[in-house]
Amino acid sequence: MPSFFERVILFVATGAYSGYSPVAPGTAGTLVGVGIYLIVYSPNPLIYTTILLSMFFLAVLISDKAEKILLENDSRHIVIDEIFGFMVTMAFVPSSLLYIVLGFFFFRVFDILKIFPANFFDKKVKNGYGIVLDDLFAGIYANLLLQGVRFFGF
Repeated sequence: MPSFFERVILFVATGAYSGYSPVAPGTAGTLVGVGIYLIVYSPNPLIYTTILLSMFFLAVLISDKAEKILLENDSRHIVIDEIFGFMVTMAFVPSSLLYIVLGFFFFRVFDILKIFPANFFDKKVKNGYGIVLDDLFAGIYANLLLQGVRFFGF
């Protein structure tokens, strides 16, 4: 039986257990990320950047600990990285339904494709950093695409 501390770690790492979804746990975790984004979003760039930095280090720490509890490297149940990646996707873009839907779709595509350097971090870097860094880059790519949509006025 996991300790209270381990249960808290697993609750956070699995995105309130969304990572246990039998189908597409990464997508389920990203949906939780949408909810968290809606709760913590700030139009102030300094505040949002502070939230992202805090989430990055929290995600690395939590996913590293969850990996040890689950006894599985980069377990599919760990989705805190998808939550963080979606938050990166939504950085400095308008907080509207259109951008949230596009951001969700773009992030999932880039998270699945794992374009360099995401694939490098996914395959070569172990522990919490390896779990989170590939989603950081998927979020950056999705964000760049959203910025393009914004720039061209769609």
